[in-house]
Amino acid sequence: MKKDMTEKKDVKSMTLPELEEELKSAGEKAFRARQMYEWVHRKLVRDFDGMTNLSKSFREFCRERYFLTALIPVQVQESKIDGTKKFLFELADGNVVESVWMKYHHGNSVCISSQVGCRMGCRFCASTLDGLERNLLPSEMLDQIYAIQLLTGERVSNVVVMGTGEPMDNYDNLLVFLRLLTDENGLNISQRNVTVSTCGIVPRMRQLADEKLQITLALSLHAATDEKRRELMPIANKYSIAELMDACAYYFEKTGRRITFEYSLVGGVNDSDEDAARLSALAKPLNCHVNLIPVNPIKERSYVQSEGTRIRAFQNKLEKNKINGTIRREMGRDIDGACGQLRRKHIGSLQELGGK
Repeated sequence: MKKDMTEKKDVKSMTLPELEEELKSAGEKAFRARQMYEWVHRKLVRDFDGMTNLSKSFREFCRERYFLTALIPVQVQESKIDGTKKFLFELADGNVVESVWMKYHHGNSVCISSQVGCRMGCRFCASTLDGLERNLLPSEMLDQIYAIQLLTGERVSNVVVMGTGEPMDNYDNLLVFLRLLTDENGLNISQRNVTVSTCGIVPRMRQLADEKLQITLALSLHAATDEKRRELMPIANKYSIAELMDACAYYFEKTGRRITFEYSLVGGVNDSDEDAARLSALAKPLNCHVNLIPVNPIKERSYVQSEGTRIRAFQNKLEKNKINGTIRREMGRDIDGACGQLRRKHIGSLQELGGK
């Protein structure tokens, strides 16, 4: 982080009660907090000078004491196929993160990143190739959504925390982000319209269940046996599928919210009829939905996408076993749509320039 960010307080990461307490301790009137909060989380102002109903002296006070996270768009790609937009944002410390805006008939959905890079090491994902740089602040997660609303001129109705990073590896910041995102004094996005993905950090899954939020939990499963899952996902060396299924059952018990299994289909690896039968056996005892994802090939790995006929056969096998399974509509394939691809390409370009 830059020096001024470490010395100043992150006002966009504060809840309304925290902001009220902060201003009260600084000798300011409590109603100022509500005014500031509205400017930040409803009017989506990008700097303190934009808070025009606050006095000049108060705005100066804010500039000296706080920083207001405002991500800078570095690159925007728009799909010629479906209008999906992928954004590359620069953070205050020079790091970059990516977010995706997708338009559906039921509203606009944004997929955001929760970390700069990722340390989970999933074999088919570009996000993890360079490891983890750092966690994102709640404000940096929020501002991906705020910036996209301003850039597109359209309201976001659904949020998916499924971009770069493992949300449960940034658990405390994730919780604050969820509270701010769904606060009635802010964007007021329904908890039921928020999905958080995890590769399966079992203790955090149980901890999230105890919060009794109404968000959807999506488990990146990708294999139905421990042996095969360990080949694809290093986290499987720590937590078994049996432990994962227990955590999923616990989440449903505590929240009443149906779990989603994310299952990336990799040609010749996890897409056989036998794989489908095993997946059905795992899903049957749980109230869950299976989201089949044709894997996005990345040049650094040898994995390939399953054939279309194999994908449909896999889905049919699930349906015969009375498992609700859908094939994810592929969005933004022509614009580096997979997690981490655009960021990695950008970093590579900077490295090439630096070497010349």
